Amino acid sequence: MIKNIAITLILLTLISFNKKNEEKTFSLTVKVTHLRNSKGVVLFALYNKEGSIPDEKYKKYYLKDVAPIKENSSTITFSNIPQGKYAINILHDENKNGKIDKGFILPKEGIGFSNYQSIGIRNRPKFSKASFMLNTNTTKEIKVIYF
Repeated sequence: MIKNIAITLILLTLISFNKKNEEKTFSLTVKVTHLRNSKGVVLFALYNKEGSIPDEKYKKYYLKDVAPIKENSSTITFSNIPQGKYAINILHDENKNGKIDKGFILPKEGIGFSNYQSIGIRNRPKFSKASFMLNTNTTKEIKVIYF
């Protein structure tokens, strides 16, 4: 009897310890509206480290996905994201080649970052400005910028 109680107590302790270590996760919905057309797809990249953006070749992301465009808008939801600091980058990939096409210097396709309304020489994308804390289920709308 005492042996069974001891085993039960050990199991309950292990179960409660395991529950304390479970990481809280959240969903992040990202919306892009006012795309200049419905051609192609929108590439959504989520970052979680300082220095990860800008990321023109999309190699430093935490998560990445693409979504179709309907009526000049696109939305995606990332699920099971741990609490933390994140930044979002979007690309209106009109020709579906998965990269930022450029003219002389500037992108030919629309781009956008969380917390940015414009991009320029004095307002270059960086993680510290684009980042936000994710500690609840969240929806973010990203402004698409065309040059």
